Amino acid sequence: MIVSMTLNLALALAAAYLVGSIDFAVIVARMHGVDIRQVGSGNPGASNVMRSIGRVPGAMVLAGDTIKGVVAAAMGMVASGTAHPQTHWAFLAGLCAVIGHCYPIFHRFRGGKGVATGLGVLFFTVPWAGLIVLVTWTVLVRLIKMASVSSLIAMAIAVPLAIWQGASGLALVWLGATIVLIVWRHRANIARVLRGSEQKVTT
Repeated sequence: MIVSMTLNLALALAAAYLVGSIDFAVIVARMHGVDIRQVGSGNPGASNVMRSIGRVPGAMVLAGDTIKGVVAAAMGMVASGTAHPQTHWAFLAGLCAVIGHCYPIFHRFRGGKGVATGLGVLFFTVPWAGLIVLVTWTVLVRLIKMASVSSLIAMAIAVPLAIWQGASGLALVWLGATIVLIVWRHRANIARVLRGSEQKVTT
């Protein structure tokens, strides 16, 4: 029984990484005849697609990347044998999906920043926190016109919001690791913000 559950969890985490490795920015951009890694900031993410191709393609990428986080967290929950979305396995599987998004095996480990996929994890595990993070990001993008800064600020409030929603223990460890990874992936953006050269989003 224990061996079987361990195997199921290992498979779920591996599957979560593979799901995360599906890069919707690359897919949607190719549908429009564009290699998203060769235009704009070169980042295969929703913001770059929105700036380089348009709002609708950007929204498609945002939705696809968010769904990846939802699916991954759900797989972690199911594999853990519980129906409680706040099991730490759901957060760990979500982390695996974000790792897959950032370092996708299907795209030579060159991926995006992980924000939308991390948001999907929040929507599944702590939905009200996810909604507040999304609203915060949307408002900030409209105010400061910088997706990267908006993303970092919005994700920074995810842990206290998750605690408010009842998450605890290892769940917070995996969520914290997810946010640290997202911040790490934004290090070039942070440098550009400090230099005053960060690209802005037209809203």
